[in-house]
This record gives sequence, structure tokens and C-alpha cells, in this order.
Amino acid sequence: MIERYTLPEMGKVWREETKFQKWLDVELAVCEAQTELGNIPKKSLEMIKKNAKFNIKRIKEIETKTRHDFIAFLTNVAENVGEEGRYLHLGLTSYDAEDTALSLLLRESGEIILKSLNRLSKVLKRKAIEHKKTVLIGRTHGVHAEPTTLGLKFLLWYEETKRNIERMKRAIENVSYAKVSGAVGNFAHIDPRIEEIVSKKLNLKPVRISSQILDRDRHAEYLSTLAIISSSVEKFATEIRNLQRTEILELEEPFMQKQKGSSAMPHKRNPILCERICGLARLMRSNGLAAMQNIALWNERDITHSSVERVILPDSNIIADYILNKFTAVMENLVIYKENMLRNLQKTKGLIFSEVVLLKLIYKGLKREEAYNLVQRNALKSWKESSDFKQIIKKDKEIKKYLSEKEIDESFDIHYFLKNIDEIYGHIE
Repeated sequence: MIERYTLPEMGKVWREETKFQKWLDVELAVCEAQTELGNIPKKSLEMIKKNAKFNIKRIKEIETKTRHDFIAFLTNVAENVGEEGRYLHLGLTSYDAEDTALSLLLRESGEIILKSLNRLSKVLKRKAIEHKKTVLIGRTHGVHAEPTTLGLKFLLWYEETKRNIERMKRAIENVSYAKVSGAVGNFAHIDPRIEEIVSKKLNLKPVRISSQILDRDRHAEYLSTLAIISSSVEKFATEIRNLQRTEILELEEPFMQKQKGSSAMPHKRNPILCERICGLARLMRSNGLAAMQNIALWNERDITHSSVERVILPDSNIIADYILNKFTAVMENLVIYKENMLRNLQKTKGLIFSEVVLLKLIYKGLKREEAYNLVQRNALKSWKESSDFKQIIKKDKEIKKYLSEKEIDESFDIHYFLKNIDEIYGHIE
């Protein structure tokens, strides 16, 4: 279940057959719009819709001569339509069909990614609630800081995933546009109403102002959103990788019964899924950069973007969905070592309570710098001697002028760090 990922939905979206079908859908929508405006006879439209089809093998054969994939596609469709084929592509340029079809593909892909994001968010929320008070040490700079909870860690990921859901919705909206305006976008050979009619038929919005193509800032935003999503998941996966290190071992990605970790070392249990996610996130960011470089084109359009998009658009959508599904599986089957969390909490012999002691001294009237120096002096002694911090504090005569033994004991209560957890959770939706 964890390893298998066949892309049943996303893989279909980016098949060549789907691309040609979307091209045909746009061409037929234009024919219908032309008929509504009286430019194509109704009987001709009926014949076009009845006979319009394509054959990928034939398209490839024609393309060896035309060296133009869309003309090859159009030629093949016209062969099947017959005499009525003259009404296909009236007043259009190839990218009227191609870019409008691409909008359909990106919208469909985006909706699939949204579903994957929502699945991940539900798992993260469930885990956050389940481990609301599972205490572990918080780390800053890779060094023990203060106690927090595993649930709060997951809750942070859940909130970030919610933001990514909103980003994805905006990205889908901004690529869901139809462009049917001719060779340089000035509607010289086609009625502007066609764009509106086609947009409505395909459930897109008319772009209204374009060149030969839809501006590539839309696609760059979409790819940048996928890069951000992948980077978020990389952040989550990196945390699991860190916490799976042998010296820590608080979390561990699932390891299947017959799985092998190393050809040489039978004991190895490596975080390969999280590592794979982190590697793919790098690729996603480079694709986002390529999409941004596609924005600047010559005049009304050149095709420097085209070859790039043939790689980065299908790859990025497939990779993003793969990353999300893989990490969801990791989270669903995550191994959690609570006993190691407790052991690691105790590793610094109470030093993690230093700020509690500091604040108690300040509340007693000491200046912050004075209180800080008192606590740090004892903390450094604890580090050097590897001795219990609380006992050292209790032996400090200056501190005991301000804090009773009971107050010192209270300063080392782990529940102090959990007192506002319920309030934090009260903000989640």
C-alpha cells in the first residue's frame, strides 16, 4: 500500500490521447459557437460532431511531413470529417485550441492535487488531535530547547497544508481561462463573442486580452504553487528524517515486513520515502524556475516556452501528486516511539527548565540580566559536570534567597509547558 502508486487519475490526464481529445473538444466548441452565430450550417455541425475523431498513429505519420503537431492533428481530424472539415479551425491559430485545452488539463490536474491535499490535511489533523499531549523535546538549531508536543508539530503541518489548499485553489482559478482570439490576439478573423461562448461551454473564463497565447505568468503561478506545496512536504519529511536518526529515534517512517535497507548491512532501516520526497522537491523548485523563465517571450509569442512546458507541466503535476500521496501514506503508518521521547527529554538532566527558573526569579524582582546570569551559571555547571540541574539550583545560595524549595520543584514540572495547549487547539478548524 505504501510503495504502490500508479497515478490512476493524474496519469490519465497527461496521456497523449487526453491532450488530443481536449484539442478536439475545443475545436468542436468553437464550431458550435460559430453555428450559433450563423457561420456554420447546422447540418455541417452535425456531420462534424458525428465524424470528428483522431488516430494517434496517423497524427504521428502526418507530423513527420508537417513538422507541426497541431496541423498534423487537424489534418487527421479533417480526413475523418470529410468535406465539412473546411469549417474546422475557422479564424483560429493553433494556440487558441492548444492553450484553451491546456487550461482544461491544468484545471483537471489541479483538482486532483486538491483532493490529495485534502486527504493529507485530514490525516495530519487526526494525528495532531491523537498526539495533542504526547510530549517531546523541541529543538532549535538542532539543540534541545524546551518541551512541546508531537501534536503541536503535526498541527503546524496541518495549518501549512491548509494554506497550500488555498494557494492551489487560487492557482486553478488563474489557469482556468479560454483564449480564442486569433494569431496575435486581436480577433481579426474571429468574432470576440466566440471566445465568450466557448468559455461558457467549457466552464472556463474568457481571457479577453491576450497575444497569440495565454500569458505565461498564469502557468508560472501554478507551477510555483506546486513547488511551494512540494517544499512544505519536504519540510515535513525532513523532520521525520531527523527524528529517525539512531541517536534520536522518536519517529520512523513505515518499514515493510520484507523490506531491505542495505545490500551490506541487514540491520538498516532507512527513511527512503522521506528522502525520495526531499529529492523530488528539488526538482519541483527547478521546474518552478523554468516556468518563470517562460514568462518573457518575444513580441506576441515565440516558442521557447513550448519545449519546456512539454516536460515541466506533466512532470510537475505527476510529481506533486506523487509526493502528496507518498507522504500521506507515511503519516498514516508513522511509527512513534514515546519511550524514546521521554528518554530524550531527560537527556540534559533538567536544563530544559532553565527559562522557567529565569522567569520565576524575574517575577521575584531581580533584573533580567542578573537573573539570567544566575541561571546560566548553574546551567553551565550542569553541562560541565553532567549533573542534575534542579539539584544544582537547590544548592545555589543566591537563588535560594528568592525561591523556596517548593518553588524550585514547581519549576521542573513538565505540565507547565502544556498549560495553553487546549487554547491553541481551539483555533483549528
